[in-house]
Amino acid sequence: MKSGKTITALATLTLCLSSFAAMATTTGNLTWAGCGITKKAFMQELAAAYDRETGHKIDIEGGGATKGIRKVANLESDMGGTCRYLLRGDPAESGVKPFPVAWDALAVIAHRDNPVESVSLSQLTAILEGRLTNWKELGGPDAPIELATRKSKISGVGYALRQLVFADETKEFAGTHVFPSSGPLEKAVVGNANAIGVTGISSARKRDVKILRLEDKDPSYDNIMSGEYLLYRPLYIVSNVTNPNYPEVRRFVDFANSREGRDIIRANGVVPYLEATHLIRKQLQQWKKADRLRQTHAATSAKPEQSGNGDIYASSELAALIE
Repeated sequence: MKSGKTITALATLTLCLSSFAAMATTTGNLTWAGCGITKKAFMQELAAAYDRETGHKIDIEGGGATKGIRKVANLESDMGGTCRYLLRGDPAESGVKPFPVAWDALAVIAHRDNPVESVSLSQLTAILEGRLTNWKELGGPDAPIELATRKSKISGVGYALRQLVFADETKEFAGTHVFPSSGPLEKAVVGNANAIGVTGISSARKRDVKILRLEDKDPSYDNIMSGEYLLYRPLYIVSNVTNPNYPEVRRFVDFANSREGRDIIRANGVVPYLEATHLIRKQLQQWKKADRLRQTHAATSAKPEQSGNGDIYASSELAALIE
């Protein structure tokens, strides 16, 4: 009899401990994975401030936008950071909800000792397509341009660059050196006098590189906020509504968009999303016009399946898209 009661008591105790452990997983630390640019832009500082405010720590892991989104989709991470939007219709990214929190620019970077100061959008297009291959064509030394690119077409930078410049997410780049993530790409540019690459301004500012002007505009805070700098995109925090920690993630997102959170984002030289909502309209107009230009080009191209073509995106045309 006593043995039966003991077994029952142990079973009850085990159940209680299991329930407590389950509760701990939904009220303890949060996990974040994703875009290194978002991580450098504000995530580390926001996480530290949120810990001070609430006592909830956030464990941060990099790896890229796609990794962050898909770890969230698979319930392997509570939230992720991404500098691109979700891929429509891709089951690997289903169930994920994005929350925009900041605006970032795509910055063209070169070695710090490179004498070139600025590129036009048409020149950048030609570099990406492999039609412009020597620095002397940009007023620099007689040396080969070594293009550093991301391996994945759906990386945060790669996807946005293809979308904004070519209106073609499948566009091939003529990369001399290919990297798995933005961090190694940026480090390669630091150490290569002939290198050029594109990365997020939030990350580029923290590297020993030269940030080139694009169409004679710096990717400065003011130029990003006004939309004067041509290439910009939102930075998102993403989560999965089925994750037990989803309510806590929503509280973190609310904190990021609060006055205190926006102050932290702004202090890092990044534009808070809610303080530049006019860019939403500008970017929607840009995407719609870009898509119409892509369709027009596809209809007149000798090879319509190759819809992206940088030639239709001369600097004045893309500037007109944003006006």
